[in-house]
Amino acid sequence: MGFINRNYYLEEPVRAFLFLMRELNVTQAQAQKIVGTGRLIVNGEVWKRSGQPIQGHIAIKMFVPQAKGIKPIFTTPDFGIFDKPSGILVHPTTRRTPYSLLDEMRHIYGKDANAIHRLDMETSGLLLVSRNKESERRLKLMFEDRGVQKSYLAWVRGRIDEPFDVDVPLKQNNDFSTVKLKMLVHPEGKKAFTHFEPVEYDSVHDATLVHAFPYTGRQHQIRVHLFHVKHPIIGDPIYGVPTEIAIKYLDKELSEEERLYYMGAKRLLLHAQTLRFAYQGVTYHFSSKFDFESLKEMIIKPEKRFNPYSQG
Repeated sequence: MGFINRNYYLEEPVRAFLFLMRELNVTQAQAQKIVGTGRLIVNGEVWKRSGQPIQGHIAIKMFVPQAKGIKPIFTTPDFGIFDKPSGILVHPTTRRTPYSLLDEMRHIYGKDANAIHRLDMETSGLLLVSRNKESERRLKLMFEDRGVQKSYLAWVRGRIDEPFDVDVPLKQNNDFSTVKLKMLVHPEGKKAFTHFEPVEYDSVHDATLVHAFPYTGRQHQIRVHLFHVKHPIIGDPIYGVPTEIAIKYLDKELSEEERLYYMGAKRLLLHAQTLRFAYQGVTYHFSSKFDFESLKEMIIKPEKRFNPYSQG
């Protein structure tokens, strides 16, 4: 990635948003967003007033995509589908993020390309990407109207023999004494419903491959629902591990040995397997070709990994 300074010198004062519109060929709303996100620097200081004149040494922080060769598996004039590897952010979290899938989207499709939904960094699988602002609006509205059917594969702890549903509400945890990013099962939370079907049980690893069908789109929904029924996803660094270990992971202080012992695998074993939706009169159905089932070989044997339920 990504963010470089484009430098200018202005002898005469010009309103900030007009300068940005002229130099970058953007709309007034886009110019105001550049100012609002701290990407306009005037004489060494972040400029926050888009309607005020600027003069002197000007720098604009610009996103310049740096591709590494990840290609979409399908493309139309309005959208593309990527099969995201685990370990890659969809969007940069800060201007210091060295690389994200946004680099590939913008490199291939241009500056208006954007991801339509979320995948956590360690989650792999299918991601829908818009190619222009109009298709972004339509596709996001489609998601909001629940016009997209998604399914996931996950390797989970323990044996599951029968299909089951989890219908419990989820709420973001605002208790700063615990992990801030955790979602909680809470009666005041938003409705969340997931259907699960077992695919395969592996007795050597005491792990079940499950197919998950989320009917709502809450953050961490599948992860929390599986943890709630005491079958957390193997490799999950937040749900199913002690709080202090989750904090060490988030602070990037967890050793490889701790990761394998407490989480049971070096990555979250969750994969976005299918996407199905209708767009502009055409029904699309995508299925990932990645051999997720084979990842059971990276699972640590049960006698060598942490058991979150060993003490009741």
